[in-house]
Amino acid sequence: MININGYCDEKFSAVRARFEKNFADHGDVGACVAVSVEGEMVVDLWAGDRDKAGSQPWEEDTIINVYSSTKTMAALCLLLLADRGQVDLYAPVANYWPEFAQNGKEGVQVRHFLSHSAGLSGMDEPMVGDDLYDWDKMVAALARQAPWWEPGTASGYHALTQGHLIGEVVRRVTERSLGQYFAEEIAGPLQADFHIGTDEEHFPRIGELIPPPVAEAQSPDDDSQSISARTFANPRADATASGTPQWRKAEIPAANGHGNARAIVRAQTPMANGGSAFGVDLISKAGAAIVFEEQTKGKDLVLGVPIRFGMGYGLTSDVMPMGPNKHIGYWGGWGGSTVIIDQDAHLCMSYVMNKMYEGLLGDTRGFGLLKAAYRSLNES
Repeated sequence: MININGYCDEKFSAVRARFEKNFADHGDVGACVAVSVEGEMVVDLWAGDRDKAGSQPWEEDTIINVYSSTKTMAALCLLLLADRGQVDLYAPVANYWPEFAQNGKEGVQVRHFLSHSAGLSGMDEPMVGDDLYDWDKMVAALARQAPWWEPGTASGYHALTQGHLIGEVVRRVTERSLGQYFAEEIAGPLQADFHIGTDEEHFPRIGELIPPPVAEAQSPDDDSQSISARTFANPRADATASGTPQWRKAEIPAANGHGNARAIVRAQTPMANGGSAFGVDLISKAGAAIVFEEQTKGKDLVLGVPIRFGMGYGLTSDVMPMGPNKHIGYWGGWGGSTVIIDQDAHLCMSYVMNKMYEGLLGDTRGFGLLKAAYRSLNES
């Protein structure tokens, strides 16, 4: 029997039972799960070990790289700026980042970044070594890059580039890096222990990611010249890099946020609860609802599966249902981390772990916890 730590409202005991089952039946090593309802935490659990050797227990303050669950934090920064009238999501990116208007990108709008439809899912200029960690080099190359498809016509998952694209708009508007803006305007007020660009003082409590059998993110397409294959070829995502100081300290807002389930839920609950949570009024109700303005719908050119994208989040659909309600936004990270916001049930849920599964679109561990949360909500 695994020792489960933390708090769980008795009405949500099914979540605790499913969390325990993840260790017994699905091989979890170290993990955490959190759920909020009506702006307050009802589940905050953690268990297991934070390293593969089993020598260090997963503690209350353990954090870990959550890969693309970070994208929901980058999106939140841009949505907050839009809500405050500092950014128009339907305006050309070049209004804020003039150098971006090169190679046919004059008409690309800010919203295209949020929906992975800007045509910039990968890069033609080779990014090697530490180039991914060099903000100025990355954004200058993206400004020069020609779109790989007509912007706005389809989504193509911007696996690593989305964070730099969103982040440069944030930087131009606020004169702060996305990591700094997030820390000061979102994480700080909401007391969310989540970091985009993680200071060395936090290194001792970072858990060890256990990579999947294939340690690089892989395209589902065997054609090396396809948009999908080129996206994952440049820049590359290598799970073994996550343990390096360079990766941890860099700002890669599409992929290298460090936190835990509690931190994610604290940051994201306002988006599930009319803009407010934990005593903080973060964003207006209308600003939170804009997530559900559908931007694209259909087969994603990179992931190869049908996805609906709103503003910064995937949207529940008949082919990819995430729950019983209409207004559910979601995303997840390579290996299995999960973020869910449900504006109908006022529910937010996150699952974070160190043992990575191969898929980019979540796995049974997170989905099982989500089902348990809904079952508990319906029975309470």
